[in-house]
Amino acid sequence: MILDKQALFSDSQAITASAASTNVIDSSTDKISFGTPVEVLTQVDIAFATLSTLTIDLQTSVDEAFTSPVTLDTTGAIPVASLVAGYRVKQKFLPKGNLGYLRKYYTVAGSNATAGKITSGICTGVQEGHHNT
Repeated sequence: MILDKQALFSDSQAITASAASTNVIDSSTDKISFGTPVEVLTQVDIAFATLSTLTIDLQTSVDEAFTSPVTLDTTGAIPVASLVAGYRVKQKFLPKGNLGYLRKYYTVAGSNATAGKITSGICTGVQEGHHNT
């Protein structure tokens, strides 16, 4: 897989409580806004501990502040037992409906996590056969 620093939502971002991705991608002037198939990678870098589940949403908004976010895709609740290093969320392409700005939103359920990091971004060449959900 090929990742570009400018196209990362999260770069080994620690997720201890519900939070938005560190980075927002401005695709308002890019072909991404017009439905071009673009692959997305979301992978656990460091295993999660103590939370019950993690839900990962791909959100879009008309403004960078995400005053009115719209969820384009969600993983549903992923149990902590699955959130081990190397775990990949299956999301082959960005779905339609992009309003110009994109981010990930991580929702922690149960206790806050005491460990866990994620890398997520738009990429090329995601290896097949290694997705977990």
